Amino acid sequence: MAADVTMPRLSDSMEEGTILNWIVEEGAEVKRGEPLVEIETDKANMTYESDTDGTLIEIVAKEGDTLPIGEVIARIGEAGEKPSGDGDAPGKAAEAESKAEEAKSKAAEAERALGGDAAERDAAGGNGAGERVKASPVARRMARDMGVELAQLEGSGPGGRIVKADVEAAAKGDGGAPAETAAPKEKRKTVEVGAKGEVETKELTRIQRTVSRRMAESKATAPDYALHMEVDMTLCVELRRRLKEVEDPAPSFNDMIVKACANALREHPRVNGAYRDGHFELYSAVNVGIAVAAQDALVVPTIHDADKKSLGEIARQARELIAKVREGKITPPEVSGGTFTVSNLGMYGVDYFTAIINPPQAALLTVGSLKKRPAVDDGGRIVPRDQMTLSLVCDHRILYGADGAQFLARVRELLEQPLALAL
Repeated sequence: MAADVTMPRLSDSMEEGTILNWIVEEGAEVKRGEPLVEIETDKANMTYESDTDGTLIEIVAKEGDTLPIGEVIARIGEAGEKPSGDGDAPGKAAEAESKAEEAKSKAAEAERALGGDAAERDAAGGNGAGERVKASPVARRMARDMGVELAQLEGSGPGGRIVKADVEAAAKGDGGAPAETAAPKEKRKTVEVGAKGEVETKELTRIQRTVSRRMAESKATAPDYALHMEVDMTLCVELRRRLKEVEDPAPSFNDMIVKACANALREHPRVNGAYRDGHFELYSAVNVGIAVAAQDALVVPTIHDADKKSLGEIARQARELIAKVREGKITPPEVSGGTFTVSNLGMYGVDYFTAIINPPQAALLTVGSLKKRPAVDDGGRIVPRDQMTLSLVCDHRILYGADGAQFLARVRELLEQPLALAL
């Protein structure tokens, strides 16, 4: 009997996902653990692996479709087996989409009754008869970019929904849209607005929308404060020079900071916690996230049990995670479970900065640039030292000023006497 493949939960905060690419074609054999489909989530583009052996007998959700967690996206069964749905779209998905489209239609009618802007209605995909065209977000974007009229297309997706492939076919003149509407237009919409000249409007990706929402929520709900501390990194510079002689590539300064934070988090459990609904959560695992700039947004992969790993292990895992983020191959477990975050902009010459806490974590450490600065030694002489500024941003609901200061001072102590980090 065929098994349903449903939209998986690929991150802690994921509510829905968009099908980007089916790696396995319909009718092809698939084995457990093999890549099946690429999905865009609220955190990153991720590859979902099949959890069963068999044949992909039906692809229910087409590329570009957005579905909530738990909805059927495909079916896997035996070769030659017919889909249990007899070719119809899954009931739940069709019903949910029908309700959503009905609500959108009513909203559009209300807007028309209030004299809504005609151009705005056209951009939404209305056909002029009070009905909103069913289309995936990707299809809508492509239609706008390519000048394809959605109202003139027949959708091949679930419930007759217009998907990416339908728009591509129309743009090529293979059906649906007349030749004049299928001709490519400007890739981005621009309008002239006074002295500002042309204003270019770009839509946010799903990841960008989610990051924007979560950061706004964090800033609005977490009463944060920041502490700044100068750290003498001279001995870390010397340690790294020595490590380069025996290990290539040697651990970076950021790896040393992650290790120092992990050790300090073990000693200061409230910094390794969170504030939720009027109570503290203190975690037994020390999982340090490292902020990585991806193509569309900021992704924070996690080094799990960082306090139990050696400096070399942290360095190797950090390099692997960063490479996966930039290649779009990061997996759900690798971006989940973080209890603390380190964000580094020092490589851009930023002396120090504050950032928004990654909710619901209690704190976040930011790292500034490493520079030679004058310092006074024990003998009262002015000497050059390698220094950087670390900033700790704390949620005041769980961490008071003294809590944050003690943690940051411990991180500084570990970095200024770094031999223990390398053991």
